[in-house]
Amino acid sequence: MAKSLGGKLHSKILLGLLLGAALGILANTLLGGRHPLTEWVNHYVAGPLGQVFLRMLFMIVMPLVFASITLGVAGLGDLRRVGRIGGKAVGYFLATTFLAAATGLFFVGVLKPGDAIDAPVKAELMATYAGDASARLASASAGGFGVHTFVNIVTRNPVKSAAEGDMLGVIFFGLVFGAALTLIPAAKAKPLLDLLESLNEAVIAIVGMAMRLAPYGVTALIFGVTSRFGFALLLPLGGYMLVVLGALLFHALVNLSLVLRLLVGIPPALFFSRVRSAVVTAFSTSSSSATLPTALEAAEQGLGVPPKIAGFVLPLGSTMCMNGTAIFEGITAIFLCQVFGVELSLGQMAVVVVMAVITAVGAAGVPGGSIPLLAGIVAMVGVPGEGIAIILGVDRLLDMSRTAVNVYGDLSATAYVARSEKLWDASLVPAGTLAAERA
Repeated sequence: MAKSLGGKLHSKILLGLLLGAALGILANTLLGGRHPLTEWVNHYVAGPLGQVFLRMLFMIVMPLVFASITLGVAGLGDLRRVGRIGGKAVGYFLATTFLAAATGLFFVGVLKPGDAIDAPVKAELMATYAGDASARLASASAGGFGVHTFVNIVTRNPVKSAAEGDMLGVIFFGLVFGAALTLIPAAKAKPLLDLLESLNEAVIAIVGMAMRLAPYGVTALIFGVTSRFGFALLLPLGGYMLVVLGALLFHALVNLSLVLRLLVGIPPALFFSRVRSAVVTAFSTSSSSATLPTALEAAEQGLGVPPKIAGFVLPLGSTMCMNGTAIFEGITAIFLCQVFGVELSLGQMAVVVVMAVITAVGAAGVPGGSIPLLAGIVAMVGVPGEGIAIILGVDRLLDMSRTAVNVYGDLSATAYVARSEKLWDASLVPAGTLAAERA
């Protein structure tokens, strides 16, 4: 039932995108972007409806970031006793997620799908929508990029950071708070952990509420954009999708294949044949968490990885190893900067990579779980919230694809840790699995 509802919701979002775009283009063609009737609809109908949806997303960014990051760190247990397996798993997660984010930024930086929009249209987009977002960007960029950038990550006041949208400050506080919880007696940490678990569940429930408004919010937001600019924003959308899908494929077929061959010692084709069921499940459900039982079965029975390794690494990976999500967030942030004419320095792009990695780790393993965090990233770099509407309508296919890459990365991590512990190698892959599948 949950899968059916999720599919219907994403179908409604796509329908909302198409309907809003069609009505907006029709209004732009027949009346013009500055016609009094078009402006009245945008001011009194489309604008308020879209803003309600956006505000629900932005409302939950900070509590979601704090709760998920804190629980993720605390979930490792006492950091002094995490041991080799935990250290290797977390190190692999972070290394491959960073590689994924860098791959995404390379693709979007070279192919520049957002540059298909004319410069005058970009200038008008920023003039129309940016508002205080561009002011925040100017303020953040005033001092350039250097040592102070890293110093400022250590927030003086986490509450103030949350109020001002300083995600790096909130993330740092969450990391330190989660680490501190592992260092105090378990009996004293448990009440706080229970509270954070409840907060995280409540915030995820609000994400569900916001996404139920998404079909109407997307219709309103995309109408507002297309009624002013016609086809100017829709044409680059196909290029954006191809860039995301291309980067995801490259990471899976090239980056992770090299890792599998060089560090795990298994032919990538053999590895994929044993974990295919989990990848297909991830693609169809768009949920790393929902795929966990299938992934465990694929690791233990398909690859022959010892249950004590698979049972530890895969649940951790379903929340921390988000290769596909990091690619998606990095590409989307830079694409929207290109669309809205926001120029980022090399240092600021490095910050986007770091943010894509950290927020990908903090993203909920449920459909649409990365959208609120993405909204926080794009706001940080000066892109107005309306930019999110451009990509929400096509997010279903991208969500399915990035979840498949997430789970593929989880399984590669499991094999890597098992081999590094000398508990498994490619010779222990059960014989006959492939023959059974062919039969």
